[in-house]
Amino acid sequence: MAEECPFCSIIAGEIPSEIVYRDEDFLAFRDIKPEAPKHLIIIPKSHIASLAELTEQQQGLVGRLIMLARSLAEAEGIARSGYRVVINCGPEGGQVVPHLHLHLIGGRKLGDQLG
Repeated sequence: MAEECPFCSIIAGEIPSEIVYRDEDFLAFRDIKPEAPKHLIIIPKSHIASLAELTEQQQGLVGRLIMLARSLAEAEGIARSGYRVVINCGPEGGQVVPHLHLHLIGGRKLGDQLG
């Protein structure tokens, strides 16, 4: 667990969250400041600071992360109507929490920008 990482604290059960999915490698929970009716955060349980920190050996992890987003879109009932998958990278890319994470957003018509 990385020091002072809120997502690592959620994984450890130290910060409460509405968990919708958990397995050996990933955790998904509802965003506390949703941009749409459906807004999940999907994270690997291993601490990776950002997309920029990924290694060649972690390619499979990212593929599984994307496939999990697809599966959760189906479970959340937004697969047919459409959804957005977002990975922010670094402060200028809008990444607030320094732990690789994917936003799964849907449940309403999304414009060109969130917010």
